[in-house]
Amino acid sequence: MSSDKILVFVPAYNCAAQIGRVLGQFSAPETRAHFHTILILDNQSRDGTAAAAIKARDALGLHNCIVGRNVANYGLGGSHKAAFTYAREHGFTHVVVLHGDDQGSIADLLPILARGAHRSHDACLGARFMAGSQLAGYSKFRIFGNYVFNTLFSIGSGRAVYDLGSGLNIFSRPFFDDARIARYSDDLPFNVFLLLGAFDARRKLMFFPISWREDDQVSNVKMMSQATKTLTILFDYVFRRKVMRNTDHRATPVAEYRFEMLDNQSQVLSAQR
Repeated sequence: MSSDKILVFVPAYNCAAQIGRVLGQFSAPETRAHFHTILILDNQSRDGTAAAAIKARDALGLHNCIVGRNVANYGLGGSHKAAFTYAREHGFTHVVVLHGDDQGSIADLLPILARGAHRSHDACLGARFMAGSQLAGYSKFRIFGNYVFNTLFSIGSGRAVYDLGSGLNIFSRPFFDDARIARYSDDLPFNVFLLLGAFDARRKLMFFPISWREDDQVSNVKMMSQATKTLTILFDYVFRRKVMRNTDHRATPVAEYRFEMLDNQSQVLSAQR
């Protein structure tokens, strides 16, 4: 019997229209069986995302799913930190990240779990831009830009990079236990810090191809601003590594990343542990 205790963390922000489809990916018992708990973590959405998640959860009968809301808008990185804290406190061995906007598919991760790659690597990272990946709704310009950045990061880090941060990954306990993560940026560049921090710590990583689509999603990425920030982070990694390691990269440091449960499903799960 596997000793894995896997948390699926679904960061959700203004995705009421998509969150039901994300939860629908776990409707098959054979898929659901891989995961101990599904945590939908709403980051102060304004469109009723949390209510939509609870409604979908109940309709699907996902008894291992809980819904929470951050006590403040922490950003994507801050939501990760809140989920990692929850995973540590509740003894999870791994955290799966699956974004709540229904761009990725949990099915792409199942072969990784089946062959046990998540146990032999500190992190397995979904990659949209490697052989075997499938993209739908991406412009040629965006695809080209991502290949350019992946090449720059591969050269700068000395490691093959196929994605700077997709919305489908699995992290082991040693990975998300790293205290340095608390100092990484709370906004979208968090994933870049997470990747370069893992390289710096000599973590054992692997990339795997995933399918990715954009249908009715609304991107929160401002491309030029994001590109500038990303290149600055790479410059610091290559030329100012020590400073990068010791700097708090958050715009506003937070003492504790907390969220509140929005229904009593967490009590049910606690009783089942």
